[in-house]
Amino acid sequence: MRILFVTSNRLGDAVLSTGLLDHLIRTHPHARFTVVCGPVAAGLFARMPQLERIVALEKRQMGSHWFGLWASVATKWWDLVVDIRGSALSWLVPTRRRAVMRRSGGHKTAQLAAILGLSKPPLPVTWTAPADRAKAAALLPEGRRIVALAPTANWLPKIWPVDHFVAAFHALSGGNAIPAVIAGPGETERAIAAPLLAALPDAIDLVGCLSLPEIAAVLARVSLFVGNDSGLMHLAAAAGAPTIGLFGPTNAAEYGPAGPNARTAIAADGRMESITVQQIVNAAVDLHAGGLPTPEKYERRPGTCPTGALEG
Repeated sequence: MRILFVTSNRLGDAVLSTGLLDHLIRTHPHARFTVVCGPVAAGLFARMPQLERIVALEKRQMGSHWFGLWASVATKWWDLVVDIRGSALSWLVPTRRRAVMRRSGGHKTAQLAAILGLSKPPLPVTWTAPADRAKAAALLPEGRRIVALAPTANWLPKIWPVDHFVAAFHALSGGNAIPAVIAGPGETERAIAAPLLAALPDAIDLVGCLSLPEIAAVLARVSLFVGNDSGLMHLAAAAGAPTIGLFGPTNAAEYGPAGPNARTAIAADGRMESITVQQIVNAAVDLHAGGLPTPEKYERRPGTCPTGALEG
């Protein structure tokens, strides 16, 4: 059985779609999957089981990228095409069955579940390899509580002020936690994260130097994640990290973090600077009911990422 899964070019939406993909993997254990996504999201699927191929769709002018994609998949007969983008592609390839996204209300995971007629939205997942988990263990300190902070976003109005992040960390740490600053690759991400790293000189610098499976492995080991509405926020929740997502101008009801240990802190007036440190503390208390948990013992003392770019 062959399944073509067309997901988003955006990291956050692609993370949210992993729950639907995981459902298909579990219900079709002998199927082989081809995943179409944007280059920035390709790393999400690198470790998934039953993977046959990843097609990283580079956008081109006038939508010409769709012609190349069609040519690469139209020569095969598919048993199922699942298209969360609602594109014309799913109607132009030979398949026994199509499941195509139609815009509806509710959380994004509920919208995705409706594609397959599922009554309960499947939660997003992450896939990692032993090497990813070993690298995460090597980067984090032994037996210490780690608070991961993600200060970046793809839109300036979605970014919580740096001094708020610093104050929140000190309020949460109780003097015995270590901050880890996480962001994507590129000069813009580094520039946004730099003031937070300067304000927290003991922080573990995880900016732009890990692949997505490695980041997922790191996030699975942290005591708490606090971050703006972003792809990394969704990845943290999918990895099972206790996650607090920060929302100002964006819709938390539709795009809040989806995971077993996820909460949101929402600005009532839509302005990120209106989110208070106390909201973060309250959410953390709700998540942990008495303090940050101590993670399992790690293999080495803290360090900084090796040189290299975060892979999509």
